Amino acid sequence: MAEGDAGSDQRQNEEIEAMAAIYGEEWCVIDDCAKIFCIRISDDIDDPKWTLCLQVMLPNEYPGTAPPIYQLNAPWLKGQERADLSNSLEEIYIQNIGESILYLWVEKIRDVLIQKSQMTEPGPNVKKKTEEEDVDCEDDLILACQPEIPAKALDFGITENRTIEIEELPPIDHGIPITDRRSTFQAHLAPVVCPKQVKMVLAKLYENKKIASATHNIYAYRIYCEDKQTFLQDCEDDGETAAGGRLLHLMEILNVRNVMVVVSRWYGGILLGPDRFKHINNCARNILVERNYTNSPEESSKALGKNKKCSLLSNLSKNQGVSICSYMLK
Repeated sequence: MAEGDAGSDQRQNEEIEAMAAIYGEEWCVIDDCAKIFCIRISDDIDDPKWTLCLQVMLPNEYPGTAPPIYQLNAPWLKGQERADLSNSLEEIYIQNIGESILYLWVEKIRDVLIQKSQMTEPGPNVKKKTEEEDVDCEDDLILACQPEIPAKALDFGITENRTIEIEELPPIDHGIPITDRRSTFQAHLAPVVCPKQVKMVLAKLYENKKIASATHNIYAYRIYCEDKQTFLQDCEDDGETAAGGRLLHLMEILNVRNVMVVVSRWYGGILLGPDRFKHINNCARNILVERNYTNSPEESSKALGKNKKCSLLSNLSKNQGVSICSYMLK
């Protein structure tokens, strides 16, 4: 396998894991070997009025030089409405050539469905899925899911050039633990605006004996530098190979900024295989959503595509000799 193909394959796998963590049962694997997936998207999870299925196949060249091959499935999606949605997806690809875009596509489709549901026209009948009963949390949660109040509240009144470095310990939130085959995973989140705070958060967490005794404390952070219009970010596996990079990739897809996520894992003696990465990402995604760190798809698209040149599209067409529209599944 060529080095470029290996890199694309790794990025695809990381994106697939992130999508599974973000959307759970809505994300479906059609053919793992052929990289074909499907996701059911609706305007409202609890009471859906409009629903659409997006099927995608990831070519070997994605995300570097080729878009995903996609198909939109909905009995009501026809004519100009289908063309407009397809154009919107292709525009997102053009703005973000070389980047992972499945999350942006899904949320764009969801926005279209929400706008459609707000119109007066009645929607088609959609069967509501039966929800499974929630599993009761264990009586002894690893940590109470409440923020730790620092000695002094973090002041976010930062000047653009960051001449004043904020060094107070930020508040730390603890997520709800996930337990699978005696292994337990728990996420911890803190707002950070400088590397000094990253170290402070880690030091504070390690003061807790339970966290300090965890088998792994995986973390990743993203800090947006206003003056340079770029991100300062890093991650740590802490012995769980590639876990930190996968966690950071999830945060990149969600386009979060000025936040740090630590996921503690207490190993229970039973190997979980790839499921451990799913739990790590699920823990992280849940706490990021709960604390409102996720952006709208429009903001994510603008951030990811800000430095992209439209000229890349013409180069892509010359190299491949086809238009983007020809990638659609027939």
